[in-house]
Amino acid sequence: MDPVELASMLCSRLCHDLLSPVGALNNGIELLADEQDPEMRERCMELLADSAAATANKLKFFRLAFGAGGGFDDLVDPREARGAIEGIYGAAKRIELGWMVGDERLPKGAVKLLLNLAMLAGDALVRGGRLDIGAEQSANALEIVIRAEGPRILLDPALRDVMVNGSATMVEPRAAGAWLAQALAADAGGSIQLSGATEPVLMIGATLPLAAEGRLTQR
Repeated sequence: MDPVELASMLCSRLCHDLLSPVGALNNGIELLADEQDPEMRERCMELLADSAAATANKLKFFRLAFGAGGGFDDLVDPREARGAIEGIYGAAKRIELGWMVGDERLPKGAVKLLLNLAMLAGDALVRGGRLDIGAEQSANALEIVIRAEGPRILLDPALRDVMVNGSATMVEPRAAGAWLAQALAADAGGSIQLSGATEPVLMIGATLPLAAEGRLTQR
């Protein structure tokens, strides 16, 4: 995919996800300006607080998953990734999170890949469920595993194709994370694996070769 096209898709995805909480902020301010009842004003303040928190959590997640979050170092503290995931999925309490990643710092590209795969799996839990995220680093490779389980799992076949093959069959904002994940894995000389579409549990795995000092290899 052309870099400009990918950047446009990422921006569109960011704007789409921020539209709801920012719109709620705007509605809350309008209600607060006209409301005189103390109880209703308190409710408006709660709405504003919830919407502001949701906006901040989404910005934190996308900054780390899409942007330059984590600073300029090549390695990132995985606790930043955990906080970002908990912010967008744990806050609503629809999805139970499991975290099986050590405290050892990970390559920035691997953290971005982990976040994008977690987002794809979390979005597939349309009725909530459980999202488990794991990563294990050896001398030569980094293994990432995402497991999603719930009453209904919906992952578009086109998204599957994008993640594994980089296919151009889907060019729209909701495919941004899949495109970026595939590009990150391919750039590091790695690959993404998916469980079958008919399996009751969604499993997403990625294997990334490591060079010296725990850095990702680059093509």
